[in-house]
Amino acid sequence: MGLRTRDKVAEAVSPAPTLKTVPFLKDAPAKALKLAEKDTRYFGLPGGWKLFDVGEPSDSIYFVLSGSLGAFRKGSDGQLELLGHIRAGEPVGEMSMIAGEPHEHTVYALRDTELLSMSRAGFMQLVRSDPEILERLTRVIMVRMRQSRKKVTRSAEPRVFGLIATSATIDLKLRSKALAQALQSMGLRVAIVGEEAVGMPVSYFDELETRNDIVLLVASIGDTPWFRLTQRHSDRLWLFARSDARPSSPLLPQDSSPVRQFRLVDVVLLHHAAEREVAGPEVWKAASDAARVFHWSGMDPADCRRLARIIAGKSVGLVLSGGGARAYAHIGAVRALREANCPIDFIGGASMGAIVAAAVACGWDDAEIDRRIRKAFVETNPLSDYMLPVVSLVKGHKVDARLKEHFDDLMIENLSIPFFAVSTNLTQGTYRVHASGLLRDALRASVALPGILPPIVADNQVLVDGAVLNNFPVDVMRDAQRGRIIGVDVAQAPEGLAPDEFRHPPSFFGWTAQRGFSAAPPIANLLMRAATVSVNPNAHRDLTDMLVVPEMEGVELRDWKDYERAVAAGYEATRKALDELKGPLAAIIRSSSATAAD
Repeated sequence: MGLRTRDKVAEAVSPAPTLKTVPFLKDAPAKALKLAEKDTRYFGLPGGWKLFDVGEPSDSIYFVLSGSLGAFRKGSDGQLELLGHIRAGEPVGEMSMIAGEPHEHTVYALRDTELLSMSRAGFMQLVRSDPEILERLTRVIMVRMRQSRKKVTRSAEPRVFGLIATSATIDLKLRSKALAQALQSMGLRVAIVGEEAVGMPVSYFDELETRNDIVLLVASIGDTPWFRLTQRHSDRLWLFARSDARPSSPLLPQDSSPVRQFRLVDVVLLHHAAEREVAGPEVWKAASDAARVFHWSGMDPADCRRLARIIAGKSVGLVLSGGGARAYAHIGAVRALREANCPIDFIGGASMGAIVAAAVACGWDDAEIDRRIRKAFVETNPLSDYMLPVVSLVKGHKVDARLKEHFDDLMIENLSIPFFAVSTNLTQGTYRVHASGLLRDALRASVALPGILPPIVADNQVLVDGAVLNNFPVDVMRDAQRGRIIGVDVAQAPEGLAPDEFRHPPSFFGWTAQRGFSAAPPIANLLMRAATVSVNPNAHRDLTDMLVVPEMEGVELRDWKDYERAVAAGYEATRKALDELKGPLAAIIRSSSATAAD
């Protein structure tokens, strides 16, 4: 069935709700509400049907009586992106109506929804009788405008989570209680609802959402009324799966509802010490068409708290920029964050920042990160296998060998912390996000600085260093999770090239005769500088909740031996940023520290 619009929805049968039932208008004079009724229409919008489209003229304001709407925009790939939810009691279409301009977003019903619409003329007449209505609406508009800059355009973020057991042997009641306790420790009100709610009216679920911050609907996959209701009613589905089992494909039952295209799915893969992995996370992800994969080892409380933060929108994402040897500072930054008990729930980066991020996502402690990075980059130069250039200055064999040595055949989906790396797609002129597949392949693409390392060809696309187009991918992290973001940016513009090296340059053989094959010729500096000179040093910094910019004057992109100074700079800068931090992120870190102390 195709998507429908409100024009095809039949008027609701009598008796219909009146304006008195709209909480937003509860204090308006009764006489004014009665007069405005003639400009009001009540109707139902089935899940998946469209309320209005981007660019349509706006002549009405709508009030959600029950159910849930979603605001959408088209992404760069042409697909609809869910910006946020509009729930019972909230207005929608208010900005365009007040401005007298076409709608900026498309709005669909995410589940069966009841609405009241009021014409602009009727609303303005109501405002004249009670100016406080316009004041309340102005506050709503201001909040939504602020949220739109954070890519979430509605105050009601995902709050109803369907926890679905894919096997009868999964104790979902135990796990939902553990998640609820972790959420409650954050000061949130939580309700756990099971199949005892079958047959309850829509108003029951609306009331649950009103009284609680998070609602967990617990169900098992099956052809049952409760499972179908959980699918329809959840903002997001979390499929709990055993790593020692194999999914059917497709995992979820066929669903002809048009709402299916809006249903966001994640997999929580459960691990137990004695089990043998049968199907990897990439298999479960593909079978369920999931966006993300999370891991929960046994009943590990640290994993439980991470999942709870993700549900609550209080997760912490860490973004590490590229910067050659300057990226050693990220190691010091991670050390300082860990000392402060700062959660790292998602992590990603570009170029050398992606390599340090991968080390964290692998679960390595500070000592192991130090040992491996020293061995791979400090003790010997990985970019020293120079050759007469055809597509690059070095062969890249040493880099390939070191990535294989330290990351072996790890898949990104298997990492303990959700991870991404960014590369630049020269074929399409865009950046590419690597959030699945072989980890070392993603890292090799992300560090392939043009002219220095050979590019990677994947899916018939030519991929090079992520620093070329998106050296500080905070925007990618913002799309990956709803929580707070810490960014460590080491890509301050390095000092200019030394002119003397380019006035009378020797031949390749003259250079190697003087310096040998181990010393990089001036073309290395030239290519590094040329590949990154267009990077805006302030790009995406305003999207972070905590920005760390280490002071590393004199540390250049190729100063692979200047390890200790760069690490110390990252550590000190992060400690200072943590000391000065205030606001929601500071509260998350304080809460995490208190939990660690218990």
